[in-house]
Amino acid sequence: MNTLQAIILAIIEGLTEFLPVSSTGHMIIASSFFGIAHDDFTKLFTIVIQLGAILSVIVLYFKRFFQTFDFYLKLFVGFIPAVILGLLLSDFIDGLLENPVTVAISLLLGGLVLLKVDDWFSSAEEKQSTQEINYATAFKIGLFQCLAMIPGVSRSGASIVGGMAQKLSRTTAAEFSFFLAVPTMFGATAKKCYDYYKAGLVLSDDQVNLLIIGNVVGFVVAMLAIKSFIGFLSKNGFKVFGYYRIAAGLAILIIHFFIHKLTIV
Repeated sequence: MNTLQAIILAIIEGLTEFLPVSSTGHMIIASSFFGIAHDDFTKLFTIVIQLGAILSVIVLYFKRFFQTFDFYLKLFVGFIPAVILGLLLSDFIDGLLENPVTVAISLLLGGLVLLKVDDWFSSAEEKQSTQEINYATAFKIGLFQCLAMIPGVSRSGASIVGGMAQKLSRTTAAEFSFFLAVPTMFGATAKKCYDYYKAGLVLSDDQVNLLIIGNVVGFVVAMLAIKSFIGFLSKNGFKVFGYYRIAAGLAILIIHFFIHKLTIV
């Protein structure tokens, strides 16, 4: 991985982490295009730079993170399903991370869901607060979030839909999804770094610099993306993201199988 590739991947991460389009799926496609998707450092990079994007949530919602202890317990309860399934399915998930077809199919199916989600779940009052979310709701949203372990599903999309299924407004569901991303992404990063170390791999100085660059770029881009997304979502809903996912999924499948056919011939 070179510096330009790291910057491009970080921009993709920042733009897509909090949109219901799957940041991991987009980075898999981009890294496959660069020919670096199977590299161990690339897999580490795509997870670790999520910390930069997550830091943007803490900065933007700084005051909201200093709430009652009950707030942190709800985040912990929502985080539990990801911890359990993440540990149990770690090797299976790593295998899926190398498959663009999995990403394409997930984008397509997720797009179809987003076209209908506003009709399925009538939005509640936008004056709701994330403090009104109870423990059972937090846990159920955490279960929905686990769907994002399949590349292309979208962590934010799954958890937002999960929140709306619990009768939360789009805005409240999105904000809780942002908050829940903090422990989830910290946990995923810690697990990936441990696995990298356990495998006997060591980061070079150049790789450390790429991780720093990736986190800084991801942080700045995510700040802009979050501000834009909340306003857009509250006014327009999910359909535009659904159409985008379907178009992206179809494009990936066409490109993948067309190139595959040429290779066979």
